[in-house]
Amino acid sequence: MRATADRQRVCQELDTLASITDGDPPAVTRIVFSETDLRARRFFKQRCAAAGLELREDAVGNTFARWQGSSPELPAVATGSHLDAIPNAGRFDGTVGVLGGLEAVRALQAAGFQPRRSVDVIMFTSEEPTRFGLGCLGSRLMSGVLDPQADERLRDREGATLEVVRRRAGFSGSLETVRLSEDRYVGFVELHIEQGPVLERDGDDIGIVTAIAAPASFRLIIEGEGGHAGAVLMPDRHDAFLAAAEIALILESSVRALGGIDTVGTVGVCELFPGAINSIPSRVRLEIDVRDIDPDRRNHVFRHTEEAGRLVAERRGVTVRGEVINMDPPATCAAEIVEAVTGACAARGLKGQRMISRAYHDSLFMARVAPTGMIFIPCQGGISHRPDEYASPEAIANGVEVLADTLAVLAS
Repeated sequence: MRATADRQRVCQELDTLASITDGDPPAVTRIVFSETDLRARRFFKQRCAAAGLELREDAVGNTFARWQGSSPELPAVATGSHLDAIPNAGRFDGTVGVLGGLEAVRALQAAGFQPRRSVDVIMFTSEEPTRFGLGCLGSRLMSGVLDPQADERLRDREGATLEVVRRRAGFSGSLETVRLSEDRYVGFVELHIEQGPVLERDGDDIGIVTAIAAPASFRLIIEGEGGHAGAVLMPDRHDAFLAAAEIALILESSVRALGGIDTVGTVGVCELFPGAINSIPSRVRLEIDVRDIDPDRRNHVFRHTEEAGRLVAERRGVTVRGEVINMDPPATCAAEIVEAVTGACAARGLKGQRMISRAYHDSLFMARVAPTGMIFIPCQGGISHRPDEYASPEAIANGVEVLADTLAVLAS
């Protein structure tokens, strides 16, 4: 049996999906539970139904498209990713794993493969943190990392709770029902663009992911004293923004001092109040992301930045309040899936490279409930989360075919 991807079909579907956007093409913007997001979901479900897959949606909108196996009582195998996109994003992040997962199933069907275990293609809800400030919402709930009280606790920028927003989008029921049992899947494999330059730089076809870095995100509220930009003299100021700027630079120096390439820190949000050119900022909100595959290094940066914030506050006469948004452990990919992906690359004459995922994905949380692996394909220049994000049809087809071979091993 040799499964062959229909690269024209999957690329046309990716193009169609990219046209479902709130941005100006080629930019893709699909915020979870928006009308645009719901249109994208409908497109995916239509394509799954055309392939003869059985559809199910849970209370938060995670969507499962099942290819029934000959022994449906056995734990299943799964693949998938997400369709939501941050503002001004590209067309391949997440979508390659969803439509590519579907294409892998269709390629296996066309090759005459009959799975013993059922195969699910999963579209996860809200991998991106855009609307509710927390990434991997659907897979966090599926893995039990996020408690059902998040329904009332999580709110969007308009103040609407997760419960209100999801029910308005047509997803009802208790979030308690979203959690998966630990015997639901014997394996989960996610296909994704690398979102980095390594594969392209090294001339390799496939990234065989061995570990997934974990994020720690925290929010700092810095409060000082506002005042007229012309009337308050410099020695008398307690400028919240200048304190925030110091903290941001301390974060950078703390990461760089570790001397490795796997630790990264980012200040992704800096909101000033009142936000007027002639007014001293009295309050600033910083949101900080620190990642590493080594939780000790990551947590060192977190603690150092927190302690530095206290010293800056004392010196500048401001207050700093901190709040942890999430602090997740890294994941190690299952050896049997790593070997299956490695074998698939070798059988197809593709150059595979073992590597870590520095971006985190729904796989980080699926690893808590099932043996998990990831397959990366090259993306041009390592660019992602931008409209010029690009993966070639050849790269997509290679990834789909390696995924199909891996699923065949796991489902046999």
